[in-house]
Formats: sequence, C-alpha cells, structure tokens
Amino acid sequence: MSLITEWVRYGADGEYRGYAARPAHAGEPLPAVIVLQEIWGVDEHIRDVTERFARAGYVAFAPDLFAENGEPAGALSEERIGDAKRFLNTIPPAAWRDGEKRKEALSALPADRGSTIEETLGQLFDLGGRFPDFIHRITTASAWLRGSFAPSRGRGVASVGFCLGGALSAALAAKDAGLSGAVIFYGNPPAGELLSDIGCPLLGLYGELDKRITDAVPAFAAALEAAGKSFEHRIYRGAQHAFFNDTRPSFHPDAARDAFTRTLEFLQRTLAGEAPLM
Repeated sequence: MSLITEWVRYGADGEYRGYAARPAHAGEPLPAVIVLQEIWGVDEHIRDVTERFARAGYVAFAPDLFAENGEPAGALSEERIGDAKRFLNTIPPAAWRDGEKRKEALSALPADRGSTIEETLGQLFDLGGRFPDFIHRITTASAWLRGSFAPSRGRGVASVGFCLGGALSAALAAKDAGLSGAVIFYGNPPAGELLSDIGCPLLGLYGELDKRITDAVPAFAAALEAAGKSFEHRIYRGAQHAFFNDTRPSFHPDAARDAFTRTLEFLQRTLAGEAPLM
C-alpha cells in the first residue's frame, strides 16, 4: 500500500509536532489512531508501528512528546536516545535505573560519550514530572485529529500506547471524553481517581514476566469492573516488558503477533465501524 508520511505541526501555534501516516489513495476522511511512544521517543520503531496502522486503513499519528517548539529536543533527540539504548543493551536491565551501576559501566566509555549518555538517561528515567505536559499534548492531538486535520476530520479517534505510552493511553481514556477506545501495551494503570472518568472501552496487553507492570493488572481489572467499565486484557506467557518492540532483545514474536491481531480487532469494533460524524 502506498502511504503518505510526514512530520506535521499541530497545536494552537504549531508548537507541537508528530509523525503522520495515512493511505495515499483514501478518498474521504478516515478514523485515526494516536500512537503513543515508549520512553525512546518517536524513533524508527514507533514510526514503523505508525505506518502499520496506516496500512490497516487508518490515519495514524504519533505525537513527539519530547519535541520543543516543534523541533527535536537536544538531550532527548533520536540520535542521543539511540546511543543511550545501545549502551543499555550492554548492561543487565536491573541496572538501568541504578545510578551507581550505570556510572560504573559508563566509566569504561570515553568521558565525553559517557557524560552525554548519562545526561540522556537521567532525563529518560525522570519523566514523571512531565506527565501533565504529555497529557496536554495528546489531548490536543486527539481534538486536532477529530476537528482540524483534513485526512481524519469528523471521524473517531482511538489510542494505542506502549510502555510510557501505554500509561498515557489509559490516562487519555479518562481525559478525553471523545476518545473511542484505548489500547494499553504494558503501561501502568492510571491513578484511581481517574477510573470513573474513563468513557471508552480499554484493551490491555501485558507480558507475564513484566512483574512490575503485570502484577498490578488484576487489581486494575477489578476496579474497572466495579466502576462498570469495559476492559479486555491478555497476559502473554513467557513474554517480557516491551515484547512488541521488534528492535529490542525483549521481542516475543508469538505475543506480538497475537497482540497486533487483537488490537486491530479492537479498533475495528470501537473505531473503524463508526459512521462519519456529521
């Protein structure tokens, strides 16, 4: 399928940007999927995932949560994050967030590269304070896709998020009353006070070995059921965190294949079957 792909500015003054993909020969506006990034940003993998949803017949849009005034951020640029990822692949995952163990491993690198990587990792592993800004960016993107972006204007919008983006996808379901559905790939559940505000169906996809995230799923499911919310979920045996990312050592093909199938089926039910809004 031929696609149109482009970096697009959005927001009141074009202060935000995102990666957009859509079928080249669509004759009318299409429903939209917001693709919410991992902590690695809108990298090659997230752009590839965005294009997969476009090939499935959607307008797909990945807001760049790290961009500043519509331009790539310095310490969180794709190049800098890529170098940090390559370093992380050389140490055990348990040491990633351990500052002392990271510094010990970084000391084996040239000093300038080590300090640059540590600056990037310090920001990546301390994103909690930026959550309100991220929520503003993605709610703005959702409204823009529904109301202003010509290829999707007047159609429904759903979200699919991974890791950091999975948590944001769940939060968006509470913050955006117009959202049609939200898919959570191995993301933390939203704060309890947000559950009553969730207004669309949820789909959660988790790895059995991702204990930090997956151990919270039963309580999350029970709370959603008690609140009368729709939540389907699947826990994949033998799968780690980030099992869907085919550029990472954690990639689990069987889990990823099934999860993508379930996601497309979920979108078909909650989004693609909607008639155009008048």
